[in-house]
Formats: sequence, structure tokens, C-alpha cells
Amino acid sequence: MSKTFQNSLTLASRLLFVVFFLPAGFGKLTGFAGTVGYISSVGLPLATLGAVLALAVEILGSLALLAGLKTRLAALILAGFTLVASFFFHAYWAVPADQAFVTQLLFFKNIAVVGGLLALAANGAGAWSLDARNER
Repeated sequence: MSKTFQNSLTLASRLLFVVFFLPAGFGKLTGFAGTVGYISSVGLPLATLGAVLALAVEILGSLALLAGLKTRLAALILAGFTLVASFFFHAYWAVPADQAFVTQLLFFKNIAVVGGLLALAANGAGAWSLDARNER
């Protein structure tokens, strides 16, 4: 595979993760009270702090991926956040059978996202990033 093609795919990967996480982060910011309520609804303590942390991780992590700055760390943080959130908010094993299919689909979609983020963490941001520029 050519380096140009590899760098194109890595950039596309980073941008697609931004499309996934950045709107979610802004949604939490603009609908903060609803986010706090949703976190509370699953029984988690300190829902306001959790909402602040979630929106910070999603917004700042997305911006880091967009710029390709501290990409490995941002990808690891987003992966950990997504994994933990999946167990609390997409617990398909704990919902009524008529809701399990969609909840299970969302859970495993998030697990796949975690896999992609781990691959990005392992391989880095690619040449078209601030990480690569800072290494030079």
C-alpha cells in the first residue's frame, strides 16, 4: 500500500471518528439538563460531573483527532469512554426483550468503534497530522 493511500485512510479514519463524537459532545453541551437526566436515569452518581466529563471527552477528543494532535492518547481516552459508556447506556442484557435488539445493536456498534479507536491508537495519526509535524 502506498504511503499516500495509507495517510489518506488514516485521515479519513480520524475525520469519521470526529463525525461520530463531535456532534454528540455538542448535543450534550446544548442539551445539558437532558444529558444530566439521562445519566441519572441509569443510576449513576454525580450525573452533572459525568455530563461535564462526557462532553469534554467527546469535544476535546474530537478536536484532537481532527488536528491529529496527541492522537494516540485521544484515541485511547475515547475508546475507554466509549467502552464504559456502552456498559451503562446500552446494557441489552438488562432491558425487556422487545428493546434488546436495538440496544444490543448499539452496544456492539460501540464495541466496533472501540476497536477502530484502538487501531488508531496503535498506528498513530499518520503523516497528515500535527503529531507528524511535531516529530519532524
